[in-house]
Amino acid sequence: MAGLIPQFGSVFLTLAAFVVALSIIVAIHEYGHYIVGRWSGIAADVFSLGFGPVIWSRVDKRGTLWQIAALPLGGYVKFRGDANPSGGVDTDAMDVLSAKERRQTMNGAPLWARTATVAAGPMFNFILSIVVFMGVFMARGVVTEPLTVGELRNLPVEQQLLPGDVILEVAGQTAPSFDDPAAFESFMKSLPAQPQIDYTVRREAEVVQAQGPYPYPAIATQVVPQSAAYDIEMKAGDVIRRVDDAPIYAFEQLKEIVEGSDGRPLQLDVWRDGEDLDFVLVPRRVDEPQPDNSFKTNWRIGIAGGLFFEPAVSTPGPLDAFNASTAQTWGIITGSLSGLYHMVTGAISSCNLSGPLGIAQASGAMASQGTTSFIWFIAVLSTAVGLMNLFPIPVLDGGHLVFYAYEAITGRQPNDKALRILMTIGLAIILSIMVFGLTNDLFCP
Repeated sequence: MAGLIPQFGSVFLTLAAFVVALSIIVAIHEYGHYIVGRWSGIAADVFSLGFGPVIWSRVDKRGTLWQIAALPLGGYVKFRGDANPSGGVDTDAMDVLSAKERRQTMNGAPLWARTATVAAGPMFNFILSIVVFMGVFMARGVVTEPLTVGELRNLPVEQQLLPGDVILEVAGQTAPSFDDPAAFESFMKSLPAQPQIDYTVRREAEVVQAQGPYPYPAIATQVVPQSAAYDIEMKAGDVIRRVDDAPIYAFEQLKEIVEGSDGRPLQLDVWRDGEDLDFVLVPRRVDEPQPDNSFKTNWRIGIAGGLFFEPAVSTPGPLDAFNASTAQTWGIITGSLSGLYHMVTGAISSCNLSGPLGIAQASGAMASQGTTSFIWFIAVLSTAVGLMNLFPIPVLDGGHLVFYAYEAITGRQPNDKALRILMTIGLAIILSIMVFGLTNDLFCP
């Protein structure tokens, strides 16, 4: 029985993290609908976080019932005049309303008000992502130029560099700007992969020589959730010293071995806080997005590398942080659309689509890696939810926007019978996608 306690704790963390992440994202999404609807003159009868039995509720001065329900798997806003939380017209209720009261309903409001109210949900998801990314960028800071040593990582080798040292040369070569990733990567690849390298640094007012490890050692600075390394319980900070008894000094060496493995099991000798550990790890095929929005299949084990020290950072200004966070959000949107396109065309595996179990596992994994990682994950997931809701599928916000576009072009609303049929089809599509994603969670490697 005692042996089940760690597993139970992991399951509890996964569920709790998933519920927290989903609740935040849903609350922001539905609040977008609510507040823009209110600004547009549309009244809301119910704002619910969750479904099923109500465990808390109150009515505000505008007559809106705010409630928290027992099943935290979504939420809704029921606007005045709606037949149910999904929309539709409550004909009996609408018939007894005055013209002024009908204007306060979703179905009696002008087209512009309905469009703005529906579009606000996904837009608020994107805004949440941008705000969170901004906060993380400003909290983490940006790397100081020229490259300066911050906190040294724990490594099983001698380190003569000190916090505050400014890197001038490595192995006799001038250190490039960290702001140019391509030049920096090329520079790193040109360095000899050996246990110790000569550094020229500026230490306070003088230039000194010091020895240290290869700049990008084979250290796991982050373990990717649901990866091969995560599944065998490798941890951030692990240093890979050997692969199949071959000594490893550089992350690039490890990458080359993994990419050339063709998926065969690898024997890893790992150093963790003074302890030597052995792991057998099987690389997995991963479809990775490229700069041109295509995908390339590689073998990966699921760890991120980094310098042998944390670079010193400075806090970016609000404008720089906003630009970076907007670019981050846009990158998630374009990458997701590209991934879906390549899955539909068969260019990459459909196993790249995760269902609720996969998302829940990722939530727990990110929560276990720290608050910042979990908050970052919420922002990524918020963008994905906002994008999904814009798909032109009846039932989703995007489907409603398509109906409104039809109304704007033709000057009339779609036929009620046709709407009901389309809504049923849309619900079937959504349920099919959920079942497909769940199947991937259960059976994909």
